[in-house]
Amino acid sequence: MQVVEEQSKPPAPPIADPLHIWSGPAGAAETRAWVEYHLAAARSAVDELLAVGEERTLENTLTPYDRARWHLGMAGSQSGVMFMVHPLAEVRDAAQQLSQVIGAQSVALSLNREVYQALEALHAALTADASAADPATLYYLDRTLLSYRLSGVDKDEATRERIRSLADRMTALSMTFSRAVQDDVRKIPIDDPNELRGLPEDFLTRHGVQRVEASGPGQDPTGAAAEQLTAAAPVTLTTDPPEMTPVMSYAVSPQLRRRMYLAYNDRAYPANRQVLLDLLAAREEMAKLLGFRSWADLATVDQMMGSAANMRSFLNEVEVAARETAQREFAELEAFVRERDPGALPLTLSDARFWEEQFRRSRFDFDSQSVRPYFPYSQVEAGILSTAGRLFGVEFAPAEDAVVWAPGVKAFNVIDKAAGSSTLGQRIGRIYLDMHPREGKSKWFSECSLVSGVLGRQLPEASLVCNFPQPNGSDPGLMLYSDVVTCFHEFGHLMHEVLGGRQRWAGQSGIATEGDFVEVPSQMLEEFFEDPELVRTFARHYQTGEPIPYDVFGRMVRASAHGRALATLTQVMYATYSLETHDQAAAMLDLDRLLRAGYDRFSRYQFVEGNRMYAAFTHLVGYTSNYYTYLYDKVMALEFFSAFDVRNLMDSPTALRYRREVLEPGGSRPARELVRAFLGREASMSALKSWISREFD
Repeated sequence: MQVVEEQSKPPAPPIADPLHIWSGPAGAAETRAWVEYHLAAARSAVDELLAVGEERTLENTLTPYDRARWHLGMAGSQSGVMFMVHPLAEVRDAAQQLSQVIGAQSVALSLNREVYQALEALHAALTADASAADPATLYYLDRTLLSYRLSGVDKDEATRERIRSLADRMTALSMTFSRAVQDDVRKIPIDDPNELRGLPEDFLTRHGVQRVEASGPGQDPTGAAAEQLTAAAPVTLTTDPPEMTPVMSYAVSPQLRRRMYLAYNDRAYPANRQVLLDLLAAREEMAKLLGFRSWADLATVDQMMGSAANMRSFLNEVEVAARETAQREFAELEAFVRERDPGALPLTLSDARFWEEQFRRSRFDFDSQSVRPYFPYSQVEAGILSTAGRLFGVEFAPAEDAVVWAPGVKAFNVIDKAAGSSTLGQRIGRIYLDMHPREGKSKWFSECSLVSGVLGRQLPEASLVCNFPQPNGSDPGLMLYSDVVTCFHEFGHLMHEVLGGRQRWAGQSGIATEGDFVEVPSQMLEEFFEDPELVRTFARHYQTGEPIPYDVFGRMVRASAHGRALATLTQVMYATYSLETHDQAAAMLDLDRLLRAGYDRFSRYQFVEGNRMYAAFTHLVGYTSNYYTYLYDKVMALEFFSAFDVRNLMDSPTALRYRREVLEPGGSRPARELVRAFLGREASMSALKSWISREFD
């Protein structure tokens, strides 16, 4: 299915494929040509809109406007993904530079008074004739006009020029911040292989480390023998997630855990400290130019939350809901450590994961290493594809003809298999899985739109960008329980992108809801991982094929529930930090003091001096002040999950109703309407409160 460039008649540079930036020879020059093609198409569509000399209609006004947005979205999303994942540094460099060009053209469109006036005239005409447009179209126009007003289209020329300048600066600073994090992989040399005691066997093997003997029982905090380790060559660890996570969870050495913790939380420091302060100052000035007290108020006015004051009230409510249970959880953990190793007190942030792991082993008879053999990466991938297919009524067929941007990236066509669907048996989208680390690639876990769908014209395409263990030869790439939950989470985003990607208007396709609803589908899907029958369909021992035993699974779920309240307060801390950095005068901000104050207020663990996590906290770039979204959406996700029959999660008609009422509308309806349509009421805090305090034993 081809895109609509023939309607806009843009210049046509020699590019291999107008849909995929990475297709064909994909160097810096080709990347620039591809982006310019779509920018030219967007400019041509705007010219077409402005050339109308007659009464404004959907066909002569909203259609070309939406086409311009589609082309700008293509340029922005795919160059953004190439910045994150492309194996060639020259392409990543070009994508970073092009982000400013794309951003500048997007800002120019948002400040174009003639376009705004044309859309306003169309809105007036449609409002006068209620039969002239459907509710989704009117909602699209309402949201579009609001975004124009929030961008400053009604300001004087001097103010609009300053807004343009600030927007360019914010784009450049955001990309600089993200690139610094992406490129700064810290290395931790291991002088003595015995520092790696406690780490999983496959981790040791991967790093050329062997066990040689044991020197007596009870010599380390785990209660195991103090094993002796040796390595034929020097060992160096990195801060990439597949190495950082096991160290923080299993390494017996508190010194190694501390070194890894500080290295991970020092990435992109000191460079990003000033970059962040400059970005916050630019956002503050932008908010004030637009008539808002702070960026936090500007960033929430068009969201479900509504204001920074509402956000602060919500976060306080969650803090109160979690505080008592968190105190009990920490008291239990502290008493356990006092009995096992009093010298480890007071517990620090670099000790948290290790001692939580030890506590769960003792209290729940659950060792998270013990389930890793049931979660080799390839089986988890197949299991999630099967689960999502069954749940949402789709099938994932390998797209053998698809061109990908790097070896190891997989592409699948999404085929509709839902009974009664108008597209039954047809391809409704395509997904790409880029799931393992490599040099220069983003170190985070995210879902990214690639091609926005338009009903009858273009199918949606999207990707996962993750950093799970890489299967390699005899190494099956064993995953942690938390890794699998993360994979389910990101796949929830992917399904929202594809199933919601069949709207009339590109601006409403995919994940186009209010920003503080986007984490609902992803967090809802996480809850399915507590169903043993579902998980046993793919959680099989990589050597024996045995499904994960019911008793092991039960202990795993019970153990994972302990610490929820502490984790919730950590999320409140991150959300509060994001709010405060955007709700105070940037010139007066002390990023380190604010960080320490947040940890002191919300965390029971002792702060580790030298923790500068804000320098690598990329959510400050993407979510800006609105990190509260994860907690806010957890409320709705848990309410949604409560509507399912836990005795029949996969084959219940609720799953198809969820697809129809929540995912398929994309951004064509207000999020509150999606909630009411599925629940039959507004969401409440009750499910979150129960989830925080839930005990399984």
